Amino acid sequence: MVNNKTYNNVVNTLLRLGEYHFQISTTSVGDIYDLNLEKMEKFPIMHINPTSVTTGDSQLTYNFQIFVMDMVSEKSDWQTKQQSKLTKLVNTKNNEQEVFNQTLHICTDIIGMLRHSTRQSIKGVNDINEPMYFTQDQFTIEPFQERFDNLCCGYVFNIGVLVQNDFQTCNIPVTDSGAGF
Repeated sequence: MVNNKTYNNVVNTLLRLGEYHFQISTTSVGDIYDLNLEKMEKFPIMHINPTSVTTGDSQLTYNFQIFVMDMVSEKSDWQTKQQSKLTKLVNTKNNEQEVFNQTLHICTDIIGMLRHSTRQSIKGVNDINEPMYFTQDQFTIEPFQERFDNLCCGYVFNIGVLVQNDFQTCNIPVTDSGAGF
């Protein structure tokens, strides 16, 4: 029997992946333009924007845009030792390059956990036949900066989360009457 995963299951799993990642301070879900960055206090942020659901023969694919962003700080002391040797190549007035570097690593971590990891299953469940969440294909991770009111930068990528679904018709809440004419 297939244990169908719902929208709530998938979103809560993505939120939990963000919550458990040591470099992410805040996770949220919804339309990206409803995100009030002025009131956010803890960065980096992983924001999940639901976009669509597609069906397959025995699966559903929940599609999302994942935003990973952090605040850019305008300080003169953000240089690392390596960067101080490259002063003509690196903007030394802020930490934008470091933010891009860190948020890109977080994006690849999220993709990796959905591609290869058992971290998305319930702790202690190591049965490969237990329905879990997966992703496939290749990803384009796009940088953005100053897209919002705050000076933020980071990356956004589209991801499809595949789950099993048997499209069971026995428990649909309808009458037993036929619908055809």
